[in-house]
Amino acid sequence: MFRPVTTALPSTIDVAVIGAGAAGISAARRLMKAGVSVALLEARRRVGGRAWTVETAGHGLDMGCGWLHSADENPLDSLVVPQGLTLDETPPPWGAEPAFGLGLNAEERSAFRTAFDDFDDRIAEAARRGEDLPASDLFEPDLRWNARMDAVSGALNGARFAEVSTIDYDRYRDTGVNRRVVEGYGALVSKLSVRLPVALDCTVTLIDHSGPSVVIETSRGRIECRAVIITLPTSLLADGGVRFAPPLPDLAETAASAPLGLASKVHLSLSGWEEFPVDSQLWGRADTPETGGYHTRPFGRPMIEAYFGGALAWGLEAEGQAALADFAISELVELLGSDMRRRLEPLAVSMWGSDPFAGGAYSHCLPGQADARQRLRMPIDDRLFVAGEATSETFYGTAHGAWIEGERAALEVMSALYVDRWDSEPRPDEDQ
Repeated sequence: MFRPVTTALPSTIDVAVIGAGAAGISAARRLMKAGVSVALLEARRRVGGRAWTVETAGHGLDMGCGWLHSADENPLDSLVVPQGLTLDETPPPWGAEPAFGLGLNAEERSAFRTAFDDFDDRIAEAARRGEDLPASDLFEPDLRWNARMDAVSGALNGARFAEVSTIDYDRYRDTGVNRRVVEGYGALVSKLSVRLPVALDCTVTLIDHSGPSVVIETSRGRIECRAVIITLPTSLLADGGVRFAPPLPDLAETAASAPLGLASKVHLSLSGWEEFPVDSQLWGRADTPETGGYHTRPFGRPMIEAYFGGALAWGLEAEGQAALADFAISELVELLGSDMRRRLEPLAVSMWGSDPFAGGAYSHCLPGQADARQRLRMPIDDRLFVAGEATSETFYGTAHGAWIEGERAALEVMSALYVDRWDSEPRPDEDQ
């Protein structure tokens, strides 16, 4: 697994990029190719942000994003092979038959799909009318499938539909083409930071934009720059994880309008794996959103990947990693029999909600706040620019949405500060 070497912190720079996740790496790459001097400041001791692959049991396990969603429009898709990684085009498990035929039968699955499609149609109609409602307002009262739809919302939004804006939800774009990186999505994002000037273990505490230069105070010293690209999660912007001078209460309020939901993963080793179908899926209970989704044998590996979203994930994370693993194993025992308890062992557990540099998984706009993403993207004094998955109107919640937004912010910086310098230069390829 590639691990960058921490660079020294310069005293002055053209542009500081805060956060070395997908958005920060994309922004820094674009700026450097235009000849702009850049410092990439990362609080963690690794790059990638919520795109993080860990090496466990001989495999790269993605603790955050794992799928190249909308791969036919995803700019990261074309970068996989040039980085020496392997692109996998196996269809995602959510379109496959459930493992062992468990869960809903064929008739019930068809009824659920119809109910969800009808729900999506009602949301689209409300959005067209400009009605920024809680999406759950458009549930059919007492419909059998409402709880299951809320469980799916936990996976899609990291929150239940009562917390999700109809207009924002309707804006999301999904082409239906999904691919994976065998070695890990996080491994891809990490490799794309090669040759970037990354200062790791560098926590930003204050951004002072009161003078002619922007002054950034960090745990490793002070840096002055002409402009800043901020790729921090909305959770940190909302709760004052970084201070601004003068203060930016509007930015904090806007960030709070697009909070992070939570999705948690548990990777489990599986003995006697040969009998399990490859790349299939199980859901736990159908009568409550407090249930998990289970991906059996991803990539054909002797594993099960458990996935929890929304309130269930927050509650389990509050109890610790053991609670997440215990819940996953208990549901699988209930689904597949008591013998499963001795066949499953936890390998890796994500804890994005308790991660001090994340505070959640990915964003959703609250009801009545569908314009929060546009407001987040508005430059401040033509010197402070915000980018990340939360600023993407159509690909929010994804690594490629963050990547696209990082480049967008870089172009805005160059437009504000270097228009004569870069306008005549050809746009470089992104596959270097």
